[in-house]
Amino acid sequence: MDPMTQSTQISSSQGLADGQNSAKESKLSVKDLIHWRDPKKSGLVFGLSLLLLLSLAAFSFISVASYLLLALLCVTITFRIYKSVVQAVQKSSDGHPFKTLIDKDVSIPPETFRKHVDASLTHINRALKQMSRLFLVEDLVDSLKLAVVMWLFTYVGAVFNGITILILADILLFAVPPVYEKNKTQIDQYIDVIRTQVNTTMAKLQEKLPGAVKRSKTE
Repeated sequence: MDPMTQSTQISSSQGLADGQNSAKESKLSVKDLIHWRDPKKSGLVFGLSLLLLLSLAAFSFISVASYLLLALLCVTITFRIYKSVVQAVQKSSDGHPFKTLIDKDVSIPPETFRKHVDASLTHINRALKQMSRLFLVEDLVDSLKLAVVMWLFTYVGAVFNGITILILADILLFAVPPVYEKNKTQIDQYIDVIRTQVNTTMAKLQEKLPGAVKRSKTE
């Protein structure tokens, strides 16, 4: 094999491995955050996310986004003026304080963009197919399950709005994992009992529905 071709293959395989490792690290970092492996980082992320959601609950999205961008711009402008004054007093030639960030390439590679678009398109097509199957009542039991869930959501929507649900979800996201980790055995036992009761109820319901016989024959 040509040495140049071999080195190209090695470098590409190393790049792929690095990409996979970085993806694993990002997934692990999210898992570590919600399990409070590093309390400082988890507390910071939880506090900022909760503050953002509470701000959206009190103000419009445009106001919150404008205030955040304005605060960021005030920080960068203040730091830029401060560094310019320091350089003028010290007569140094350090240059622009954000030069390394300005020179950094922030563009999205076409391959990465196409990969995420393809992955998103796969999920969208799967969701559309599932929605078509449910709303056109391909399986009567599954469509009834969806109807029950939507009926329950009407009561949830009457009590909570979207932002309130997101706030509760954010709190549960950071509260449930550590509690479950400490009481995993007991919680799994309760979940198994509930799952058994639900499966038993659904099995009895399927026996009484006309679509259940057709479904069992198809399976």
